[in-house]
Amino acid sequence: MPPTLQPLTSVALGAKVTVVEIKLPPESRPRLMEMGLLVGTSVELVRFAPLGDPVEIKVRGYHLTLRKHEAEQILVQANA
Repeated sequence: MPPTLQPLTSVALGAKVTVVEIKLPPESRPRLMEMGLLVGTSVELVRFAPLGDPVEIKVRGYHLTLRKHEAEQILVQANA
């Protein structure tokens, strides 16, 4: 059975997941790659801002904030 992919925004708070696909436009990807958000990277959903935007994640030992529309385009799967 193939792994279940879900957008980063639908993961439970505190869940540790692995990035499987980044569906952002090509002009947005280099910025995320420079910050260490790559396919295969483990991330943890830390929190949502009070109105749901932005989203804070922990990646490679530091906290990164993404706009909700960006986080929705990052598909992840649960760590085994």
